[in-house]
This record gives sequence, structure tokens and C-alpha cells, in this order.
Amino acid sequence: MGDLKDNKVYPANWKIGKTVDGAYDIQQDEIFKKYANKSLPISKKRTRAGLTPYTAAWTVKQQKHLLRRTMFGVTKTDMANISALTPGAAVDYLLNNVSAAPAPPINNYENTYADTTSVPAGSTWVNATYGDGTLDYHRTLSLKSWWMSNIANQNTSIIEKMVLFMSNNYPIEMAAVPGAILCYKYLDLLRTHALGNLKDFIKALSKDGAMLRYLNGHFNVKNSPDENYARELQELFTVGKDGPVQFTEPDVKAAAKVLTGWRVDINTATVSFNDSLHDDTNKLFSSYYNNQILNGLSGAAGANELDNLVDMIFSNGSQDIAKFYARKIYRFFVYYDIDANIETTIINGLAQTLINNNWDVKPMIAQLLKSDHFFDSLTMDCYISSPIEFFAGTFRGLESSVSPTLSIEDQYKSYYKLVQYAANAAQNIGDPPSVSGWPAFYQVPHFHEMWINSDTLPKRLQTTDYLLTPNGAYVSATARLRFDVMDFANSLATPSDPVAVVDYCVEFFLGLTLSQSLKDYYKSILLAGQTSNYYWTNAWNDYAGSPTNTTYLGIVRSRLQQMLTEMFRMAEHHLG
Repeated sequence: MGDLKDNKVYPANWKIGKTVDGAYDIQQDEIFKKYANKSLPISKKRTRAGLTPYTAAWTVKQQKHLLRRTMFGVTKTDMANISALTPGAAVDYLLNNVSAAPAPPINNYENTYADTTSVPAGSTWVNATYGDGTLDYHRTLSLKSWWMSNIANQNTSIIEKMVLFMSNNYPIEMAAVPGAILCYKYLDLLRTHALGNLKDFIKALSKDGAMLRYLNGHFNVKNSPDENYARELQELFTVGKDGPVQFTEPDVKAAAKVLTGWRVDINTATVSFNDSLHDDTNKLFSSYYNNQILNGLSGAAGANELDNLVDMIFSNGSQDIAKFYARKIYRFFVYYDIDANIETTIINGLAQTLINNNWDVKPMIAQLLKSDHFFDSLTMDCYISSPIEFFAGTFRGLESSVSPTLSIEDQYKSYYKLVQYAANAAQNIGDPPSVSGWPAFYQVPHFHEMWINSDTLPKRLQTTDYLLTPNGAYVSATARLRFDVMDFANSLATPSDPVAVVDYCVEFFLGLTLSQSLKDYYKSILLAGQTSNYYWTNAWNDYAGSPTNTTYLGIVRSRLQQMLTEMFRMAEHHLG
């Protein structure tokens, strides 16, 4: 990857490409069309390592690789929690160190729009009633801020990454769901099942209120069946369309009839089954499902047809489901390109592990993350970070925080800034562009290259530029969001040593290591252009001896800010 240190500040509207109706269109971007993959790589050197447990070197590089792929950024606490463990034990720690569900979002919007359901400021709204459209809008913003705060303040665990994985592969669009409370319950469902049983999750998802509204399950009734969810249940959520034998259109129609009768009360955010709206006739499925007939059930028992449908899909489509899920996990945590060798040695093995464990996903994920394949050098530093990974990861990696002394309103607004930055760079948390999720995870042949283009790259660079300034980004008249370089530097073991400072930053913020000449370049910024290390050491010691001295503080802060600004402009900062 090239050195971007000469790229200074980009104008907000800098684009090379075309727009459609004033909106950015990546497919028309001249840079994207020129440089993005035209086909999947066929000659690129790929690892042939398999699923044998990894037992080789366990250095900072391997530890950082594991943490960056399973979390958002890497902190010193994260490293301390796994560095003394073996690789396998470290993976187990990440999978099992799942804290209780975070406290739900609260009314942070009272000063902007008084809650019409009488939820007081500072109290949670997730058990209230709908209210009105304006209130629901503010609650959705509150929900997204809360979600980002969970990511930014995560403990050393894979759970937040898994929630994002689930929201991409079994998505709703919050903007299309009438009810922030429904969306909260959907996120709680993802968290509950993220490391649990896949079949149980699909059953729960199929009668989740947000999903019922998003894919029209609420409108699916016996006299007018809606096929939307029935199609996505099979094509996107379970068996997929990759196998040589596939489900058929009659299977979609039959499944739609099975799923009739489920209703959502938006006011109370509750789901119920109305047997009078349920089609209780027998449903015949194709040879893909062994021509199975699901017997129609009447009355309240009609609700059980949903479980029977999922049981049938998992029984007859088990191999396709397991491989489909394994590919999703592989592309999210390892790399997008699945060649014939990886399909045979990795995907097939993961799929069989999933089946052998009766659809519990944790053993399969553990197998992948503990493998020689995952830790092979050719799988490292080759993954373009998504916008959420980029902004939240940088925030965490710099040991940044939102002060708990701020008002609740300003705390939520601060986290919403991170939501906005990621959205501006093409990843709006909770609102993927379609039921297929974000294209960077599935769009052949470009995949993750779609995160970087002439529209999104300047936005990434501009944002890190001004978050590194002392004032940071405006939140309110009394609050700013910023990367506090002094808090970061003070957290280092030897901040007075410019070599150690540069080495740490390269190791933890860049996907690839740098040449010694480039490291010397960044060190020279700390040395103010001089050649002897003591130019930084003396400046730091002066500050450390008198941290309230504004002159001393200004000297070290400006040099740190300049060095990190230049470093974060590098292409390597976008790799993980």
C-alpha cells in the first residue's frame, strides 16, 4: 500500500466520478471503475493452511490480528487480557467473556422533543408505547447512539463484532421499521443468539416484530399471502442459492402460506398470532425438500407451523445451510475470496462442525479462529476495514472515551457523531442498503474494495484529521468529540522514548509494518525535524514534570497530533 502522507485536507465534495440525481454512485466512480477488481483473483498467492489448531509464534502481531478481526480496534487492556494465554485459550476467552446485556437506551432527547409517552429524561423508553412519529425518530437516533456506545466501550469479547455480523446477514433497515422499540428488541435478539444456536435463532427471527414489519410478515394473511420473508428466509438466511440443487418458486409460495397469521402491534411492540388469518391447508414442497408435506394446523396450533417449517428446512437443506453460514463467517472474519481449495479445506470442515454440534455456532467459530489458516501470515493485514471498524476501532485504539461527566444528552450526541462518520463513509449502522446487507460483504468481484473510493476515502481522512485536533468535532456548546492524544500518550509504557512511541503506533494502528525510513520520518515529527532522540525526550520530560504548563503541553501535543495525523492518512491505516 502506498504512503498517503502528502495528501493533506480534502474538500468535502471531492469526488472523481458521476452522481445520479445528486447522490453518489460508486458504480459510476471513475477511480472505482479503473482500479476495482474486474474479476476474482485467480493467481494471487493464498494460504494453503487448514483447520489444524495453530500452535506457532504468539507475538504481538498474532495477538493484534486476533483482536482486530474479532473486535473494534485494540487497546492495551485487550492485549493484557490475552497475551499470557495460548492462542486457543485466547480465542476461548473472546468467545466466553460475554458480559450481561448492556443497560437499555434511555431518553436523551427530552430537551429536543418531550416524550409524549411520559418517559422521563434519563429513563429507558424500551418498555414504553410508540408515541408518535417524531418521538420514534428521536428514539431511533437514541438507539443508534446506544449501539455505538456498546461498541466503543466493549470489553475484551467477540460479542459486539458478532452483533454487527448478525445485523449484516439477517438485517432490517431501521428507517423502514415503524418502531424504535421493535428495533431494540431485534438487536437484543441478535445479541442473545449471536453465539448460540442457528436454528433456534432463525425460528425466533421469523416471528420478531421488526423483521415481520421489515419483510412484510405482518401483512402476510391467508387470502393474500406475501412472499417477501418466505423468499429471504430461504435465499438469504438459510439454504442460499449457491448449490447445484435449489429451492423453487413453489417452495416460496408454500412457505409464505405456512407463515401467515403473525401480527405486530406497533403501539405496544408486541407480536401475536391470529389463527383467523392463517392458512391451515397442507403445504407441499419440492424435491429439494424431499417433496415433504407440512400438515396444516388450525386454531392456536397454527403458530407451530413456523417451527415445523424451519425444522424441515434445516433437516433437508442442512449441508447448504451449514456451508452458506460458514462462507458468511469466513468472509466477515478472514477474507472475501473463497477459492476451490478454501471451499474444500475450510468451508466444508466448518460446515461439518456446525452440523455435528446441532447448529450451535460457537464451536465452528472457535475452530476457525484457532486454526493455522486464520493465523497464517497471508490472511493478515489484507482486510479493508469497514467504516464502523475504522472509526470505532481508531477511537478505541487511541484509548478515547466520552466523559461520564457530560450530560446524558451530550454523551449520546457524542456517540452519534461516530454513527454519522461511518454513515457518511457508506456504513449506516442499523440501516444497510437492502435485505442483502452491505455490498462489501457479498458483491462479486469487488467485495471489501467497495469501502474505499473517491467519495469515502477523503471523508475518512478528513474525519481523523479534525478528531486529532485539540478542539475535535463539535457536539454541543459544552462538548466536543476528539481523539485525545495526550491521554493516549500518557497511557504508553515509555512515552518519553520517540522510537517506542512510533513503534507502538505502527504496530497498533497500521495493518502493515513500515520501512525503517518511514519510521524515521514519523520519529522526525516528534523530534521537530531534528535528529537526536532527546529533542522529544526532553520535551516530554518537561511536560511530565509540569503537566499544567501550557507551553510544555502545547509542544508535545502538537507534535503527537501532527505525527498521528500523517500516519492516519496512510493506506495501511485502513487495513486489518
